[in-house]
Amino acid sequence: MAANFHLFGVTHLAILGVTVLLAALLAAVGRRLSPGSKGLRLGLAAVLLFDTAWWYWYMAWHGQSLFPSQLPLDLCDVTLYLTVIALLTLSPAVFDVAYYSALAGTSMALLTPDLWEQFPSLPTVQFFIAHGLVVTAVLYLVWSRLARPRKGSVARTMVALNILAAFDGVFNWIFKTNFMYLCAKPASASLLDLFGPWPWYIVVTEGVAFVLFWLLYLPYRSPRGQKPDRCEQKSAE
Repeated sequence: MAANFHLFGVTHLAILGVTVLLAALLAAVGRRLSPGSKGLRLGLAAVLLFDTAWWYWYMAWHGQSLFPSQLPLDLCDVTLYLTVIALLTLSPAVFDVAYYSALAGTSMALLTPDLWEQFPSLPTVQFFIAHGLVVTAVLYLVWSRLARPRKGSVARTMVALNILAAFDGVFNWIFKTNFMYLCAKPASASLLDLFGPWPWYIVVTEGVAFVLFWLLYLPYRSPRGQKPDRCEQKSAE
Protein backbone atom coordinates (compact mmCIF):
# COMPACT_ATOMS: atom_id res chain seq x y z
CA MET A 1 0.00 0.00 0.00
CA ALA A 2 1.30 3.45 -0.91
CA ALA A 3 2.37 5.31 2.23
CA ASN A 4 0.26 8.37 1.38
CA PHE A 5 -2.93 6.42 0.65
CA HIS A 6 -4.96 5.62 3.75
CA LEU A 7 -7.27 2.63 3.66
CA PHE A 8 -10.84 3.89 4.08
CA GLY A 9 -9.57 7.43 4.41
CA VAL A 10 -11.38 10.38 2.86
CA THR A 11 -9.90 9.82 -0.62
CA HIS A 12 -10.58 6.10 -0.57
CA LEU A 13 -14.18 6.52 0.61
CA ALA A 14 -14.73 9.19 -2.06
CA ILE A 15 -13.54 6.79 -4.78
CA LEU A 16 -15.86 4.06 -3.51
CA GLY A 17 -18.77 6.49 -3.31
CA VAL A 18 -18.23 7.85 -6.82
CA THR A 19 -18.10 4.29 -8.19
CA VAL A 20 -21.59 3.51 -6.88
CA LEU A 21 -23.03 6.97 -7.53
CA LEU A 22 -21.87 6.95 -11.16
CA ALA A 23 -23.55 3.57 -11.68
CA ALA A 24 -26.80 4.90 -10.21
CA LEU A 25 -26.70 8.02 -12.40
CA LEU A 26 -25.99 6.03 -15.57
CA ALA A 27 -28.80 3.60 -14.75
CA ALA A 28 -31.22 6.49 -14.16
CA VAL A 29 -30.25 8.06 -17.48
CA GLY A 30 -30.40 4.70 -19.24
CA ARG A 31 -33.94 4.02 -18.06
CA ARG A 32 -35.05 7.34 -19.56
CA LEU A 33 -33.55 6.56 -22.95
CA SER A 34 -35.22 4.43 -25.59
CA PRO A 35 -34.90 0.67 -24.97
CA GLY A 36 -32.65 0.19 -27.98
CA SER A 37 -30.21 2.96 -27.04
CA LYS A 38 -26.60 1.75 -27.00
CA GLY A 39 -24.80 5.03 -26.32
CA LEU A 40 -24.10 4.53 -22.62
CA ARG A 41 -23.04 0.91 -23.04
CA LEU A 42 -20.72 1.67 -25.94
CA GLY A 43 -19.33 4.71 -24.15
CA LEU A 44 -18.46 2.73 -21.02
CA ALA A 45 -16.87 -0.02 -23.10
CA ALA A 46 -14.82 2.54 -25.03
CA VAL A 47 -13.54 4.20 -21.84
CA LEU A 48 -12.52 0.83 -20.36
CA LEU A 49 -10.70 -0.17 -23.54
CA PHE A 50 -9.00 3.23 -23.82
CA ASP A 51 -7.88 3.07 -20.19
CA THR A 52 -6.44 -0.42 -20.75
CA ALA A 53 -4.69 0.59 -23.97
CA TRP A 54 -3.25 3.63 -22.22
CA TRP A 55 -1.86 1.40 -19.45
CA TYR A 56 -0.05 -0.85 -21.92
CA TRP A 57 1.30 2.19 -23.73
CA TYR A 58 2.52 3.57 -20.40
CA MET A 59 4.35 0.34 -19.62
CA ALA A 60 5.92 0.22 -23.10
CA TRP A 61 6.98 3.88 -22.80
CA HIS A 62 8.77 3.08 -19.55
CA GLY A 63 10.43 0.00 -21.00
CA GLN A 64 8.44 -2.54 -18.97
CA SER A 65 8.09 -5.96 -20.51
CA LEU A 66 4.60 -7.39 -20.93
CA PHE A 67 5.73 -10.99 -20.62
CA PRO A 68 5.30 -12.74 -18.29
CA SER A 69 4.18 -10.75 -15.23
CA GLN A 70 2.12 -8.06 -17.00
CA LEU A 71 -0.09 -10.33 -19.06
CA PRO A 72 -3.83 -9.84 -18.44
CA LEU A 73 -4.24 -13.10 -16.52
CA ASP A 74 -5.37 -11.82 -13.13
CA LEU A 75 -9.06 -12.17 -12.28
CA CYS A 76 -9.55 -8.40 -12.44
CA ASP A 77 -8.00 -8.26 -15.93
CA VAL A 78 -10.21 -11.06 -17.22
CA THR A 79 -13.24 -9.46 -15.57
CA LEU A 80 -12.54 -6.17 -17.33
CA TYR A 81 -12.58 -7.81 -20.75
CA LEU A 82 -15.69 -9.82 -19.90
CA THR A 83 -17.38 -6.59 -18.79
CA VAL A 84 -16.48 -4.90 -22.08
CA ILE A 85 -17.94 -7.84 -24.01
CA ALA A 86 -21.08 -7.75 -21.86
CA LEU A 87 -21.48 -4.03 -22.52
CA LEU A 88 -21.07 -4.50 -26.27
CA THR A 89 -23.20 -7.62 -26.69
CA LEU A 90 -25.40 -8.04 -23.60
CA SER A 91 -24.47 -11.73 -23.81
CA PRO A 92 -26.14 -13.49 -20.82
CA ALA A 93 -23.37 -16.10 -20.58
CA VAL A 94 -20.65 -13.45 -20.46
CA PHE A 95 -22.59 -11.24 -18.08
CA ASP A 96 -23.12 -14.10 -15.63
CA VAL A 97 -19.38 -14.43 -15.04
CA ALA A 98 -18.71 -10.68 -15.21
CA TYR A 99 -21.41 -9.97 -12.62
CA TYR A 100 -19.98 -12.20 -9.89
CA SER A 101 -16.32 -11.64 -10.62
CA ALA A 102 -16.81 -7.85 -10.66
CA LEU A 103 -18.95 -7.50 -7.54
CA ALA A 104 -17.15 -10.17 -5.49
CA GLY A 105 -13.66 -9.86 -6.97
CA THR A 106 -12.92 -6.48 -8.52
CA SER A 107 -14.78 -4.77 -5.69
CA MET A 108 -12.35 -6.41 -3.22
CA ALA A 109 -9.46 -4.85 -5.15
CA LEU A 110 -11.18 -1.48 -4.71
CA LEU A 111 -11.74 -2.06 -1.00
CA THR A 112 -8.15 -3.19 -0.33
CA PRO A 113 -6.09 -1.80 -3.25
CA ASP A 114 -2.61 -3.23 -3.79
CA LEU A 115 -0.88 0.02 -4.82
CA TRP A 116 2.79 -0.06 -5.77
CA GLU A 117 3.36 3.69 -6.28
CA GLN A 118 2.43 6.88 -4.47
CA PHE A 119 -1.09 8.17 -4.99
CA PRO A 120 -2.07 9.98 -7.22
CA SER A 121 0.57 8.79 -9.68
CA LEU A 122 -0.61 7.84 -13.17
CA PRO A 123 -0.48 4.07 -12.49
CA THR A 124 -2.56 4.38 -9.30
CA VAL A 125 -5.12 6.63 -11.01
CA GLN A 126 -5.35 4.08 -13.84
CA PHE A 127 -5.86 1.33 -11.26
CA PHE A 128 -8.87 3.05 -9.73
CA ILE A 129 -10.34 4.03 -13.11
CA ALA A 130 -10.14 0.46 -14.42
CA HIS A 131 -11.40 -1.28 -11.30
CA GLY A 132 -13.97 1.38 -10.47
CA LEU A 133 -15.49 1.46 -13.95
CA VAL A 134 -15.77 -2.33 -14.09
CA VAL A 135 -17.90 -2.27 -10.94
CA THR A 136 -19.80 0.76 -12.23
CA ALA A 137 -20.52 -0.92 -15.56
CA VAL A 138 -21.86 -4.13 -14.01
CA LEU A 139 -24.05 -2.22 -11.56
CA TYR A 140 -25.29 -0.04 -14.41
CA LEU A 141 -26.32 -3.08 -16.47
CA VAL A 142 -28.19 -4.55 -13.50
CA TRP A 143 -29.83 -1.36 -12.24
CA SER A 144 -30.93 -0.34 -15.72
CA ARG A 145 -32.45 -3.83 -16.14
CA LEU A 146 -30.39 -4.58 -19.22
CA ALA A 147 -28.98 -7.76 -17.69
CA ARG A 148 -29.26 -9.97 -14.63
CA PRO A 149 -27.69 -13.22 -13.40
CA ARG A 150 -29.52 -16.34 -14.52
CA LYS A 151 -30.44 -19.57 -12.81
CA GLY A 152 -27.35 -21.76 -12.47
CA SER A 153 -25.00 -18.80 -12.93
CA VAL A 154 -23.33 -19.31 -9.54
CA ALA A 155 -22.19 -22.83 -10.44
CA ARG A 156 -21.09 -21.81 -13.94
CA THR A 157 -19.07 -18.91 -12.58
CA MET A 158 -17.40 -21.14 -9.98
CA VAL A 159 -16.36 -23.50 -12.77
CA ALA A 160 -15.03 -20.62 -14.88
CA LEU A 161 -13.14 -19.22 -11.88
CA ASN A 162 -11.47 -22.55 -11.18
CA ILE A 163 -10.52 -23.04 -14.82
CA LEU A 164 -8.80 -19.64 -14.76
CA ALA A 165 -7.11 -20.50 -11.44
CA ALA A 166 -5.86 -23.81 -12.83
CA PHE A 167 -4.44 -22.08 -15.91
CA ASP A 168 -2.84 -19.34 -13.81
CA GLY A 169 -1.45 -21.92 -11.40
CA VAL A 170 0.38 -23.73 -14.19
CA PHE A 171 1.54 -20.42 -15.66
CA ASN A 172 2.80 -19.29 -12.24
CA TRP A 173 4.70 -22.54 -11.76
CA ILE A 174 6.40 -22.28 -15.15
CA PHE A 175 7.19 -18.56 -15.20
CA LYS A 176 7.47 -17.80 -11.45
CA THR A 177 4.64 -15.25 -11.47
CA ASN A 178 1.87 -14.73 -8.91
CA PHE A 179 -1.37 -14.27 -10.85
CA MET A 180 -4.52 -14.42 -8.71
CA TYR A 181 -2.21 -14.39 -5.66
CA LEU A 182 -1.99 -18.17 -5.89
CA CYS A 183 1.64 -18.24 -4.75
CA ALA A 184 1.64 -15.49 -2.13
CA LYS A 185 -0.68 -12.90 -0.60
CA PRO A 186 -0.56 -9.23 -1.63
CA ALA A 187 2.13 -7.18 0.07
CA SER A 188 -0.51 -4.76 1.36
CA ALA A 189 -3.36 -5.58 3.72
CA SER A 190 -6.18 -7.60 2.18
CA LEU A 191 -9.03 -9.94 3.06
CA LEU A 192 -6.68 -12.86 2.40
CA ASP A 193 -4.81 -12.00 5.60
CA LEU A 194 -7.77 -13.43 7.53
CA PHE A 195 -7.69 -16.79 5.75
CA GLY A 196 -4.49 -18.30 7.12
CA PRO A 197 -1.15 -19.13 5.48
CA TRP A 198 -0.51 -20.57 2.04
CA PRO A 199 -2.08 -22.76 0.69
CA TRP A 200 -5.01 -22.65 3.13
CA TYR A 201 -6.04 -19.13 2.21
CA ILE A 202 -6.69 -20.40 -1.34
CA VAL A 203 -9.03 -23.10 -0.04
CA VAL A 204 -10.85 -20.64 2.22
CA THR A 205 -11.15 -18.15 -0.64
CA GLU A 206 -12.93 -20.82 -2.69
CA GLY A 207 -15.61 -21.15 0.00
CA VAL A 208 -15.90 -17.41 0.51
CA ALA A 209 -16.30 -16.87 -3.23
CA PHE A 210 -19.16 -19.37 -3.36
CA VAL A 211 -20.93 -17.68 -0.42
CA LEU A 212 -20.50 -14.22 -1.95
CA PHE A 213 -21.74 -15.42 -5.34
CA TRP A 214 -24.81 -16.98 -3.75
CA LEU A 215 -25.58 -13.82 -1.79
CA LEU A 216 -25.25 -11.77 -4.98
CA TYR A 217 -27.69 -14.11 -6.72
CA LEU A 218 -30.34 -14.07 -3.97
CA PRO A 219 -31.98 -10.75 -5.04
CA TYR A 220 -32.61 -12.26 -8.48
CA ARG A 221 -33.72 -15.73 -7.40
CA SER A 222 -37.33 -16.41 -8.32
CA PRO A 223 -39.40 -17.95 -5.51
CA ARG A 224 -40.14 -21.64 -6.00
CA GLY A 225 -43.09 -22.12 -8.31
CA GLN A 226 -42.95 -18.56 -9.65
CA LYS A 227 -42.06 -17.98 -13.27
CA PRO A 228 -39.06 -15.73 -14.03
CA ASP A 229 -39.96 -12.14 -14.84
CA ARG A 230 -39.62 -10.74 -18.34
CA CYS A 231 -36.11 -9.46 -17.70
CA GLU A 232 -34.87 -12.90 -16.61
CA GLN A 233 -36.64 -14.61 -19.50
CA LYS A 234 -34.95 -12.23 -21.93
CA SER A 235 -31.53 -12.87 -20.33
CA ALA A 236 -32.01 -16.61 -20.66
CA GLU A 237 -32.61 -16.44 -24.40
